[in-house]
Amino acid sequence: MTRDLAFTLNGAATRLIVDDERRLLWVLRSDLGLTGTKFGCGEALCGACTVLVDGRATRACTTAMRAVDGRRVMTIEGLGAGGLHPLQRAFVDHGAFQCGFCTPGMLMAAYALLSEHPAPTRDQIVAALDRNLCRCGTHTRVLAAVQGGAR
Repeated sequence: MTRDLAFTLNGAATRLIVDDERRLLWVLRSDLGLTGTKFGCGEALCGACTVLVDGRATRACTTAMRAVDGRRVMTIEGLGAGGLHPLQRAFVDHGAFQCGFCTPGMLMAAYALLSEHPAPTRDQIVAALDRNLCRCGTHTRVLAAVQGGAR
């Protein structure tokens, strides 16, 4: 059903008339031009589409728009809105990416973790990023970057 939805996107009030079953990922990418959030698997398994909804890491590829009505959504574009966020800087400093396709989702999942646990253990970092896949194999550097970003 098409309806008027209102939510906060990267700190800005946003209002759209959209099918409430349409997936958040496609609204972000196609309708709003925010292409940092990636399409990977379409089944919430790879983490490439991770955004924050009310501060929680959420898979945009399976999230219906009705689920974000009245909520706060942050994408990778919102994380780096004022220049590189310290966590993004840590990813650069630790070389925690190769092709970069998974990086936005990894950053958003790590940001959610650090918001809840500012000094996470290595096991907490591994658990938080467990469902974010990197085909290039940079997981060790990602863990180091999250630990560095927590400092």
